[in-house]
Amino acid sequence: MRLIIAILLPFLVFFTIGRPIAGIICLILQITLIGWLPAAIWAAYALGQYNTDRKIREALADRGR
Repeated sequence: MRLIIAILLPFLVFFTIGRPIAGIICLILQITLIGWLPAAIWAAYALGQYNTDRKIREALADRGR
């Protein structure tokens, strides 16, 4: 679901993953039609990094038990 949001409304993804400053910067980039594509790519990349970081944290938490 977040991937669809990353493509359609890239700035919103940054707010959902807890990066509001990046969300504001992405919104400014997205305002221009030319900047929308880089904003969507950036949002999809950031979402992938967020998911990877979350999985690593979960794996380390399970390992510590």
